[in-house]
Amino acid sequence: MSRRDIGSLTSPEVAAAIARTPLAVIPAGSIEQHGPHLPCATDILAADLVAAELAERLDALVVPLGPYGVTPLHRGRPGTISLRRATFEALLRDVAEELIGMGVRAIVLVNWHEGNTAALEAASVDLQARHGTTFVVAQACYVAQRLYAPEGGELTHGGSIETLAVLAADPSLAKLDAVGAVRRSEHGHAVDAMRRSREVYGFVSDVAEIDPAGWYGDPGWAAGRDASTFARDVAEALAGPVRQVLEIRQRVTEKG
Repeated sequence: MSRRDIGSLTSPEVAAAIARTPLAVIPAGSIEQHGPHLPCATDILAADLVAAELAERLDALVVPLGPYGVTPLHRGRPGTISLRRATFEALLRDVAEELIGMGVRAIVLVNWHEGNTAALEAASVDLQARHGTTFVVAQACYVAQRLYAPEGGELTHGGSIETLAVLAADPSLAKLDAVGAVRRSEHGHAVDAMRRSREVYGFVSDVAEIDPAGWYGDPGWAAGRDASTFARDVAEALAGPVRQVLEIRQRVTEKG
């Protein structure tokens, strides 16, 4: 745990941190299979790393939500534990309302799993309207995709960028010798692009629709790269836009 993690602080230290900056950063990820080479905690490991770095830049408290997410498309594969959306939303609502009761006035949700998005947005809109607390969703995985694309990095399930994130967290967890053949089919890219489109998109109900192996991409891209800057780079790219949203929400609140 980082020195900003609520679980590592005493109660008076938490109160002092909130009094100084009434802002909390909550990482969101999932526990799901990531092929034979990456741990099932890949998504939450990435979210935790970025959240800790972002909290440093925002002088914020880090508050874990727990490792689990909404990931039905991986259900049935060993290592996957998917929460129902209602369960995930209820957990987020309970945690957020406890923080609001402590005096937190803004919450930044650092997400590294697309399956959480609908629940994050629904709970955020409702809680913001009910309590007046500002909510911000920071899609760390998409920011990483933008940052590493010029270098050939791809946001694929179990692929290059996610391998880099695991190497940043703990190199011993990445078993690249178990990869075998690189999986970069045109079909997998097309299906993944379909579900991630911002304008017109369809849905994937089973990861096998992307690739029968349950993962695809080029994990070898991350090998030999300096993974130590991963969280810093993504957090720095997030910090400015997050501050901008917080400032806009503050102006809106003051006018209201």
